[in-house]
Amino acid sequence: MAGITLAQAEAQLTLYLAAEEKVLLGQSYELLGRRLTRADLADIQAGIKTWNDRVTTLSAVSSRGGRSRVISPNW
Repeated sequence: MAGITLAQAEAQLTLYLAAEEKVLLGQSYELLGRRLTRADLADIQAGIKTWNDRVTTLSAVSSRGGRSRVISPNW
């Protein structure tokens, strides 16, 4: 399995940040007496931390030059 590139990590971080914004604007709502929740904010924020860490690591490696490293997902 190939590792994650900086561009892929940045794309995932962008998606998680957009998801967080949507959740914060309308986490849950009520319709016909039923309360519905769109997503779990804690899960999204954990994803943001994960992808931000990967972007930071990959950015540092690319700015130093030298040997390329790729972060493989651990799931």
